Parts: sequence; C-alpha cells; structure tokens
Amino acid sequence: MPKVVYHYFSCKALGESGRMLLAYGGQEFEDHRILSADWPDFKPNTPFGQMPVMVIDGKKYAQSTAISRYLGRKYGLAGSNEEEAFEIDQNVEYLHDIRAKAAGVFYEADEALKAKKHEDFVKNVYPDMLKRLNAIIEKNNGHIAAGKLTWGDFVFTGMFEYLKTMLQMPDLEKTYPVFKKVQQAVLSQPKVKAYVDLGREYEYQF
Repeated sequence: MPKVVYHYFSCKALGESGRMLLAYGGQEFEDHRILSADWPDFKPNTPFGQMPVMVIDGKKYAQSTAISRYLGRKYGLAGSNEEEAFEIDQNVEYLHDIRAKAAGVFYEADEALKAKKHEDFVKNVYPDMLKRLNAIIEKNNGHIAAGKLTWGDFVFTGMFEYLKTMLQMPDLEKTYPVFKKVQQAVLSQPKVKAYVDLGREYEYQF
C-alpha cells in the first residue's frame, strides 16, 4: 500500500471528498489539516499555491476534482463506461458552477454590493440552477450521476456545508430534500462512517 499524505485546510469545503474517498478505499493516510495561520508558510510547498494536495510515495498531486476523479477510478466509483464517466464529470462541473456563482457573491468585499448581488441571485439565478440540480439527482435515484454511487456523490457530500454557506441558504436540504439522499448514500458507507465517527474538529464549519 502506498504512503499517502493528504494536505488541506481544517474544514470540509473542497477537500473533504478526497478524505472520504481515501477512507472508502481503505487507504491509510496522514490527514494533515493546516490551520489558516500556518497557510502562508505552507503555500510555497504546493504545486499551484492552493490545496488540497495529495502526496503519494513522495510525489505531489493537486486540484480537488482531479484528486476525486483519480480516487473514484481507483476505487470503482467512476462509472461502468466512458459515457457514465462523462456524465459524472458533467454533473460535477455543474455543481462547481453553482458554487462558483455563489462564491462570487459571498466573497464580495463591498457589503452593500454583496447584499444587492445576493438579493438578485436569490431571485434570478439560484432557483433555476438549484432546480436543475434537484432534477439531476431525482433522475439518478438520489445520486449525482449514473443512477448509482460514484465519486461525484463524494464531491457533493464533502462540499455541501460549504455550498450552503456560499449560497447563504442554511436550510437548503429542507427546500430540496433529495439532496439528503446523496449525503446518506455516502455517509452510510461503513468505512466512510468510521472516518466521520472519528470526530475530528474543524477550524471552519464548512
């Protein structure tokens, strides 16, 4: 078994899917959680100045989606054929589209402009995007793609609290109950549940 070190902030956000996939695959790994105060010193050691970074036998790899896709292929969660793999990629990219739209509002420095953008997006942007995501998950029997458990479900589950924070919608799963099914499909996996049950604390709760 290779030696794996996984570097990410002490939060879930874009890095939790990698942690959960490693747990699902039964891979022992060093879960290196970097506090925000330590990030400036660690940043120069990363391939692209960002995290997550996964080190396999001393070689560094980066980009959250690439890491999740790689682990999905490795652990049989990448689809049964190229078309299913394509569908997973497509729907994960759409999920990131929603996150990016919301993040653009959430991280707006001008508070007055931020409030105005949020009001506009809540009315004119988010409803359509979220309804489309809801339809995708309903069509796939509570999964992101291919009608079954894939690495895309891990991406959704890992970033769900972060997505709610970016959208400023703390009750998102109440509006779209099917979103809970994706999380349950992942968190009910025995090795993932064992990882979650370790109860590691997070610096940021998203």
